[in-house]
Formats: sequence, C-alpha cells, structure tokens
Amino acid sequence: MKGIKVVIAVMVSGMMLGAALPHNAGYKVGDDAMDFELKNVNGKMVSMSDFPSAKGFIVIFDCNTCPYSKAYNSRIIALSRKYMPLNFPLIAINANDPSISTGDSFEEMVKVAAEKGYDFPYLVDATQEVAKTYGATNTPHVFVLQKAAGHLKVAYVGTIDDNARKPSGVTRRYVEDAVDALLAGRPVPVTQTKALGCGIKWKGV
Repeated sequence: MKGIKVVIAVMVSGMMLGAALPHNAGYKVGDDAMDFELKNVNGKMVSMSDFPSAKGFIVIFDCNTCPYSKAYNSRIIALSRKYMPLNFPLIAINANDPSISTGDSFEEMVKVAAEKGYDFPYLVDATQEVAKTYGATNTPHVFVLQKAAGHLKVAYVGTIDDNARKPSGVTRRYVEDAVDALLAGRPVPVTQTKALGCGIKWKGV
C-alpha cells in the first residue's frame, strides 16, 4: 500500500509540473482581459476582435498530449457547439513548448484538429506571452470572458467541471453555469475553481 501511495504521489507531481508560474499571477475575476492575435491551425491569424457580435468568449489553454486534455476533448467540442450559436465562441490556445513536448508542435496541432473535427480556433501561443499574461498554468485552464462596454471582463477562471475522469459523474458544470448566467444577465454562481491538469511546458524551465 505504501508503494502504491508513492507511485500516485510521483504521478501527481509529474502531471502538475510547471504549475508554478514563471511570471506574474495573471488575471483575476473582474479584470480586463487583453485581446490577442495568434496563428490558427488553418494558417490564418485569429483575434477576439474577429468576432464583433460575440457576447463573450470561452478561452481554454489546452494541448494535444496531456491526459486531462484528452479526457476533456469531447466536452470542449460540445461547449463550442452549444455556445457558438449563442454568440459565445470558444477559442483554444496551445502554449506548450514543442521542444519539451514534441506532440504539441504546430504540425501535430493541425493533425489533432482535423482528426477531432474542431469547429473552433485552435491557436498556437509560440512566445507563450498570452498564457503568461492570462496566468494560465495547466491544460486545460479556462477563462470565461464577458464583453461589456467594449471591454473583455474575466467572469470565471478554472476547470471545466468537477469530474475530469468520468463525464457521467459530473455534478457541477462550472463553465456552462458561468456562460448560462452571463447570457441570462445573472451573477456567475462560481467564479473560480482550481484548474486541474498537466502543467504548461514553459520555455527555459
């Protein structure tokens, strides 16, 4: 039993490696978020200003390789398909250093997006500056932004729901609850949770 506990501890430590930010803490709920312009898997540059009718955005720092990202993949696709028609688009961003995680190269991002049928932008943060500014630490790490008076306000930060391993076991859908509340003009019920996943692979760390 002791040996099993040690193995689990090592696995958890490895999964969370990189969670300590090599930069400032990033955005808090209520902060104004910056726009960005990053390359999409189709080769075109994408920014949030490309969505003038958007009421807000679901920005997810994600990757190809993390087991947590893979577990949430279908749920991320479902979020996009639910909220894009409601003018609340989802944008995924991969900030992993491909020299550390070769499965997260731009070429591999293109392959994954095609295989999974992504209908949302999947952008590469090659300099990692966007991830640093937002304060992303893990994959996946979600920032729900509300567009108000020309600003992008951070309304929720954290994980997608309360059960990464088992979709059928989910009881709290934090991102859906946040977006539904914003669309209905209600306060977001839970504004922050802990982002669970693999640590972002930072350059020079």
